[in-house]
Amino acid sequence: MWTYDLGRSFTGFKPAATVAQLSSIQEQLRGISAERDRFQTTVNAAESQLNIERSVQTQLNRQIKTLESENSKLKDDLSFFESLLPTNTGVAGITIRRFKVEMAEPGQLRYRLLLMQGGKLVPDFTGNYQLVLTLVQEGKSAMMTFPKSDATDKFKLLFKHYQRVEGVLTLPEGAIVKSVQIKVLERGAMRAQQSANL
Repeated sequence: MWTYDLGRSFTGFKPAATVAQLSSIQEQLRGISAERDRFQTTVNAAESQLNIERSVQTQLNRQIKTLESENSKLKDDLSFFESLLPTNTGVAGITIRRFKVEMAEPGQLRYRLLLMQGGKLVPDFTGNYQLVLTLVQEGKSAMMTFPKSDATDKFKLLFKHYQRVEGVLTLPEGAIVKSVQIKVLERGAMRAQQSANL
């Protein structure tokens, strides 16, 4: 035993020192673990904050798009009323104002217009509108009419002084629209019409 201990002492092995080193290493490990836990808590909090900020950003983007759309409609209405004041006082009849058409997406045509009924004492206008598209399909000129029948509620009109009309038409695949004509009808009789080119 004495020889064994003497041999260990020659190699530099000291049991007391090894126990102290183990204790020190365990203490360092506990410190590192505690620091890791603190960092993990910080990372979790940062990720949670980032998710909240992303959610808020998404909601703000939606609100911005809604407000931009409402702002555009209000500008259209304001422009419409400004154009009415100096020139259309007392003029009777149905008038189509600011008729606009554009391709919203491939295969979809968006249209927008304002209708006005002039005159001092006028009854409510009840009727419908019809869209006639001139287009090129498979290399040939063609015409399409919307709606297909007068029974479609989507194309009904009911107003006293003005009404804003807008919608989207789904087109056949590959169709290229050249122009759009709108007709305002009352009991089958045309009261107003206007065309727009793309």
